[in-house]
Amino acid sequence: MRKSLLASILAGLMAVPAVAAAQAYPAKPVRLIVTFAAGGGADFVARSLAPKLGEALGQPIVVENRPGANGAVGADAVAKAAPDGYTLLLGAAGTMVISPHLGAQLPFDTFRDFVPVSLAATSPFIVTLHPGVQASSISELVALAKASPGKINYGSSGNGGAPNLAGELFKSMTGVNLVHVPYKGLAPAITDLIGGQIQVVFADVGLVRGHIAAGKLKGLAVTGAARSPSVPDLPTVAESGVPGYAAGTWYGVLAPAGTAGDIVARVNESLRRSLDDAGVKAAFAKQGIDTAGGTPAAFASFMRAESEKWGKVVRDAGIKTQ
Repeated sequence: MRKSLLASILAGLMAVPAVAAAQAYPAKPVRLIVTFAAGGGADFVARSLAPKLGEALGQPIVVENRPGANGAVGADAVAKAAPDGYTLLLGAAGTMVISPHLGAQLPFDTFRDFVPVSLAATSPFIVTLHPGVQASSISELVALAKASPGKINYGSSGNGGAPNLAGELFKSMTGVNLVHVPYKGLAPAITDLIGGQIQVVFADVGLVRGHIAAGKLKGLAVTGAARSPSVPDLPTVAESGVPGYAAGTWYGVLAPAGTAGDIVARVNESLRRSLDDAGVKAAFAKQGIDTAGGTPAAFASFMRAESEKWGKVVRDAGIKTQ
């Protein structure tokens, strides 16, 4: 009896430091790893969120860029970090759910090595045309493409990138034959679109909104599941005659596998408050990015659905990395 009582007391005393540590989180600055170089969409999302997220958590958020191998370098660093909540990942769709289907040998497994915390932002594309293309709606573009198969070129940021997959999904769901022209980034693709060398680009809102307003390009619809607050007058592709179509990119926060549930919940709640901030929403909107959010479970389900969806597009289109 005495031994049992003593064992219970000792077990309770040993548990106290662990409970106290969890309650004290975070007790020092938190690193948020961005898997791409400074200046891109992922970096913008991380640096826009960091101040408010730090306020909500009560500790500074240190944004650290770890680019390389289409995001695999930074993601692997987080996968191998201690699961204590002090190293988080700002993951992007390309790295987390598209690259695993492109044949590359990745040093991590998206669904084994990470704990989803929250979807943070979504970024749809605009189906953007050269003004000379005789189509003012998605239905007119589809009709034109069917009337002249193989004669309309669409540019992208490269094989296997989100704009490429958006184009291939569009082709498969509408039955049109558009010719893919890969570029080393969307900027040169948009330059050629303005110049008339190609006819269509599935382009980030922030990259083409100004050109559309100036009349240099023509925007038909956004590729997201819902209209974008950044360009509310543009319909979605789905409501323009392609029901069920949705494409774009997204950014979310993940932690190393094994991170305690109460820490994940604390970061999730802090992220929710940060994403609800009017200043953060305004900053995102200027770049054509929409704030998201949600529970860890919802983000986990979302990523699995995205992985299945884009894996099928990659297989059906026979997409290979460059």
